[in-house]
Amino acid sequence: MSSNISDDLKSGALFYHRHPRPGKLEIQPTKPLGNQRDLALAYSPGVAAACEAIAADPEEAANLTARQNLVAVISNGTAVLGLGDIGPLASKPVMEGKAVLFKKFAGIDVFDIELNEKNVDKLVDVVAALEPTFGGINLEDIKAPECFEVEERCRARMNIPVFHDDQHGTAIIVAAAVLNGLEFAGKTISDVKIVTSGAGAAALACLNQLVSLGARRENIFVTDIEGVVYRGREKLMDRWKSVYAQETQARTLAEVIPGADVFLGLSAGGVLKPEMLERMAEKPLIMALANPYPEIMPNLAEEKRPDAMICTGRSDFPNQVNNVLCFPYIFRGALDVGATTINEEMKAAAVKAIAGLARETPSDVVARAYGGEARPFGPHSLIPSPFDPRLILRIAPAVAQAAMDSGVAKRPLPDVQAYAESLDRFVHRSGFIMKPVFTAAKQDPRRVVYAEGEDERVLRAVQAIVEEGLAKPILIGRPNVIETRLKRFGLAIQPGRDFELINPDDDPRYRTYVQTYIDLAGRRGITPDGARTLVRTNNAVIGALAVRRGEADALICGLEGRFESKLRVIRDIIGLAPGARDFAALSLIVTSKGAYFLADTHVRPDPSAEEIADVAIACGDTARRFGLSPKIALVSHADFGSFDTASSRKMRQALALLRERAPDLEVDGEMAADTALSQAIRDKVLPGSRLKGEANVLIMPNLDAANIAFQFSKTLADALPVGPLLLGPARPAHILTPSVTARGIVNITAAAVVEAQGQEVLTPEGDSAAEAGTPLVSA
Repeated sequence: MSSNISDDLKSGALFYHRHPRPGKLEIQPTKPLGNQRDLALAYSPGVAAACEAIAADPEEAANLTARQNLVAVISNGTAVLGLGDIGPLASKPVMEGKAVLFKKFAGIDVFDIELNEKNVDKLVDVVAALEPTFGGINLEDIKAPECFEVEERCRARMNIPVFHDDQHGTAIIVAAAVLNGLEFAGKTISDVKIVTSGAGAAALACLNQLVSLGARRENIFVTDIEGVVYRGREKLMDRWKSVYAQETQARTLAEVIPGADVFLGLSAGGVLKPEMLERMAEKPLIMALANPYPEIMPNLAEEKRPDAMICTGRSDFPNQVNNVLCFPYIFRGALDVGATTINEEMKAAAVKAIAGLARETPSDVVARAYGGEARPFGPHSLIPSPFDPRLILRIAPAVAQAAMDSGVAKRPLPDVQAYAESLDRFVHRSGFIMKPVFTAAKQDPRRVVYAEGEDERVLRAVQAIVEEGLAKPILIGRPNVIETRLKRFGLAIQPGRDFELINPDDDPRYRTYVQTYIDLAGRRGITPDGARTLVRTNNAVIGALAVRRGEADALICGLEGRFESKLRVIRDIIGLAPGARDFAALSLIVTSKGAYFLADTHVRPDPSAEEIADVAIACGDTARRFGLSPKIALVSHADFGSFDTASSRKMRQALALLRERAPDLEVDGEMAADTALSQAIRDKVLPGSRLKGEANVLIMPNLDAANIAFQFSKTLADALPVGPLLLGPARPAHILTPSVTARGIVNITAAAVVEAQGQEVLTPEGDSAAEAGTPLVSA
C-alpha cells in the first residue's frame, strides 16, 4: 500500500495524523465533574454503591458502566491490509481508524489494543482476560490461519461477541452482493459455480457464508498462490482450506474458470485475465476485491463481458464492497441486546438486511444526498452505498432480532419497532454529513475561483480537491510565489495541468475586467482609476468578475480581510439572485451529537420577521442539499409566549408568515435553544408542537445571537464548522473567515459546486444569473 501512495498524499496523511494533536482519538467524560459532590458520586465514596451493585448482579455493569457500549479493536499487526506483517505498533493508526468508524457510524466507543504477541495460546489468553472490560471484541488484521484459531478459541471461552471483521464483515457484504447478483441474473445459489482467487481469512469466510446460504461445496473451486486447492495437495494447506479441496485435475485459475457464475477475488491485482471472462457463464458476477488494484479492472471486464456484474473494493466504482457497510451496525445491534456472541443467525440477518436495502426504492433524502438521482436495483447497484443513512436502521434491528430469536440476547428488547425508531439519532451524527455533497460534486465538477490562491491552506485544499475530482480550481496569485510554495509544502499540483492561474500582476484579461467593473459599479462610486487599481490589487474583485463574466462558476474568498468588504464586492459585482431581498449567512456545525445549521451568523444585524421567514425557507432548501430533512426552530429567549419582548414577538410573526408561505415546512417557535434540541422538554412546554425530534436548523433572532452561538459551539464542542454559506447571491460566492482550515475550504468548495450545478450557466457578459430553481433567499 505504501508504495502506491503519492508523495503529496503521504505528506497530507502525516500532517492529518500529527495536527492539531497526534492521533485520531481521545477520551471524554460523560458525567459532570464540576464540584465536590460530583467527585464524590463519580469516585470515592459514592462509586462503592455501583461496585456493590455489580458484585451482587454482574448484569448491572451494562447499566452502571460504559462496558456495554465499549468494543476492543485488537490486532497483533501480522496482516495489515496492503502492508503485511508490520507489527503491532505500526498497525496502531489503522486500529485508531477502525475505532473512528465505529464511533462515527454507530456511536460505539472503542479502545484500540495492539498486542506484541504472535503465539496463538498467549494471544487467546490475553484477549480472553479482557472480557470484564468490554461488551465486544473486534479482531483485526491477524494473519491466517492463526486468525481462525484465535477467534474460534476466544468465542468458546468468552461470553461476549468476538468478531474477526476481516473474515465476517467482508463475507456478509459479499454474500449480500451474491444474493442480489444471482437474483438479477435469474440464478439459484445452490446451482451456481463459484471460483475464488485467494484462500485467506476473508476468502474462506466468504465461502463459509455462501455455503450457509445454500451454495454447495462441490460447486466451489478455490485457488491460491500455489494454484487450485485439490484433494491430496500438501503445500500451504490447513484444516480450514482443506474443506474446499476438490477431486480435480485442474491446477490453475484458467483451468477452473470455464462455466463459473461467480468469480470471487481476494488476492492480487490483474490475476483474472480478460480472456478468462469469455469462458464464464452467462451474466457472470465478478467480485474483484483486491485493493488498490482489482483482479481485473471494471472497464476491461465490461469490454469483454458487457453482461457482467462487477464489484470492487474501490470507492470510485459502483458496487463497492466495504466492511463499513456492516460491522458498526452488527455490533450496534449485538450490544444493544447484550448478545453473548455473533452467531450465524445474526450474520445471515445482516446479509438479508443489506441485500434488501439495495432493492428498496431510494427515499427522497437518499436521492437528494447522492446528486439528485439514485441507481435502481440492478447490475450497478447490487449493494447499498457505504454512506446510505438507512444502513443502521435496517441492519442493527435485524441483528438484534436474530440475537433474541436465537437465544443469545441477555437483555431482549421490549419493542423492536421502538428500538428501530430510536436509531434515527445516529443517522446524521456520523460526521460524514459532507459525503453526499462530495458525491454530488464529483458527478459534475464546476470551476471554482479562489481569491487567496497563494495561501497555504488554499494550496493544500486544492491538492485534495484535484485528487477527489470535486472541482476545477482557478487560483488567483503570482505564479512564482505559488510555484515556490508548492515546492515548500511538497504538493504535486501544477498550474495548467491541475488548476488555472489568474496572475493579478499580468493577466491578458486585465482591460476587459476593468471595463466590466466600471460598467457594473461605475454608478456606485467606482471611478475608472479606482477600478484599475482594484483589479490589480483586490483578488476578491478579480474573482467576482471572473464569476460575473462566466469564466468561473463559484467564488471562494475571505481568508484575509474583513467579511463586510468582501460582501460589498459580491453585492456590487455578482449581485443578488432574482427575487432575493438581501444576503444571509448560514453556518453548519457538525458535532458528536449531530449536525446543526445556524442562521444568520454573519450578515443581518437585526432581521425583521419577513426576513427571518425568508432565511428559514432558504435554510430548509440548503439542508435538503445536504441530504437532511429540515427541522426548523425559531430560537428565542422565550418559550411559546413565556416572555413578551420585541424579539419573541418577531419570532412569532415569522412563524405566522412561514405557516402561510411554506405550510409543509416542519418549523415551530419561538422557543429556547434547549427546547429546540429536546423532544422531552418540548413535550412539557407545548405537547402539540409541529416540530418533532431534535431541530437541525436554528434560526436566531439577530446577528449577535447567531454568531455567538456559532463561535461558542464550534470552540467548546470541538465541532467541525462548515461555512459560512452565503445565501442569496446570483451565483455561488462564499466568504470564509480567517480561521478556516484547508479541510474547511474543501468542504465549502464541494457545497459551492453543488450549488452551481443547480443554476443556469452565465453568458460571457454575465447577463443571466437566475437560479434554475427556487432562489436561495426569496422575496
